[in-house]
Amino acid sequence: MASKTCASCLRAVQRQTRSSYRTPRFIDRTFATTSTRYAEHPEPNATPASSTAPASANRATASSPAPKAAEPLVSTLKNKFTTYTAYGVTEVLYRECAVQADYSIPQAQDDNAEIPKTEEGEDLGVGEGWWHTELGLKPTFSTWSQVTMLHMYVLAARFRCFPGAQAQPFQQHLLDHFFYDAENKMAVDHAMHSRGMRNKYLKDIYIQWRGLLAAYDEGVVKGDAVLASAIWRNLFKASEDVDIRKLAQITSYMRRLLHSVDSLPDHAIMAGQFKFSSPKDESNVVRLKSPMMDAPFQKGDDLSGKKGE
Repeated sequence: MASKTCASCLRAVQRQTRSSYRTPRFIDRTFATTSTRYAEHPEPNATPASSTAPASANRATASSPAPKAAEPLVSTLKNKFTTYTAYGVTEVLYRECAVQADYSIPQAQDDNAEIPKTEEGEDLGVGEGWWHTELGLKPTFSTWSQVTMLHMYVLAARFRCFPGAQAQPFQQHLLDHFFYDAENKMAVDHAMHSRGMRNKYLKDIYIQWRGLLAAYDEGVVKGDAVLASAIWRNLFKASEDVDIRKLAQITSYMRRLLHSVDSLPDHAIMAGQFKFSSPKDESNVVRLKSPMMDAPFQKGDDLSGKKGE
């Protein structure tokens, strides 16, 4: 009987001993990151401090090269943004160039209709505007391409003034829009369905464009006589029947366009804020008589009227 009583007492003592270990102090230590005896208990109504260790100076210094590592990505994104911007802006500006001497061929919609030809064998279309009605240029593909490239030159000359690498995407996209449109006209208006044939003509046009850039650059630098000669060779195909006043009118028109586009800031050009005027506005300038016409001169005299020695 005594042994049973002692066993009951022992079980009671063991239960009390186990319950004494589960104190709030032990529970706090179980879920804390540091020992409870070293923890600082906050005062009542105070904000408890964070258990995360503060960032050291070494860690801050180690993270500082991150912006430098991101510089290539930022540069790439900036170039992509410039490319997308250039594509949209040059598309708007190109339309201004292409509409100047645009034309259409109504017979192209009818498979049984015959397209009229010029004396040189080019497809003859229908066109309106100053270049066709007043200047007298025939509404053909060659006329359209030369007038379009003349206006493209004005923009390309302004794009060269852009800072850094911004000029290249604007020039390239402007040229791409032109060749896309030219190939589309070949296929739709002139029934040129052979891809090889279209590529052959596009290569010829590209050679013309490169020569046109050099010729107009030389004319801008050396004077109106050289510029008029370049226009005569490209636009009028070196025809002897050209109207000198009309040629002078186009020369003055190009000069005014170059001056107008040069006076605009870069951000205005990059936003596509430019419109071409009409060459007919230069007719009054061409009609003005130069004072040098009344100055008599002989062989060996310079243009100022002074007799050469």
